[in-house]
Amino acid sequence: MVRVSLPAGVLAMSLLVAGAAHAQTPAPFPRPGSGDRTAPQRPPTAKPSPPPAPAPAQATAPKPDGAPDEQLLGVPIYPGARFISSYDAGRNQRYYLFGSNTPFAEIVTYYRTALKQRGELVYDEPPVHEFDVGRYREETMAFPPGVTVKDYTWGGAQGYLNPTRGAEPARFKTIIMIVPVVP
Repeated sequence: MVRVSLPAGVLAMSLLVAGAAHAQTPAPFPRPGSGDRTAPQRPPTAKPSPPPAPAPAQATAPKPDGAPDEQLLGVPIYPGARFISSYDAGRNQRYYLFGSNTPFAEIVTYYRTALKQRGELVYDEPPVHEFDVGRYREETMAFPPGVTVKDYTWGGAQGYLNPTRGAEPARFKTIIMIVPVVP
């Protein structure tokens, strides 16, 4: 038997679409109070309680510009790397992208020293190096916690396009993706 695993985003989207389709299905009969005077009136039902208030912000919340700090990430950020964006990875995880014009090999050397591990070269072409920083729990995580470094100038490519229009640098040679450990 072959087990097929769907990404959490695909499963959530299919459930959302199915729920939306069900919610928009027209009722076959008029509801009381919708203009039908012959239907018996029902007493109003109690409204559901409002959702709980969000927890107060902790000291590890991202900075006002959205850039996370090393305390939130649980790993060092390469010096001079620019925060690009963060994305919802699913299962209560986010991943954070940073760009740098430092060559791939120098950034890998930095993380080998800072994290005190060799990591693993997962792809030769284009070079992608990965460092695990926490235990992966398939039942609760979408991605293993870690640092992934990718060379975007391999094979003569110009680099990863800076998503901020008109910003310098226009492209990044190397991208660093950090997936923090979920508490």
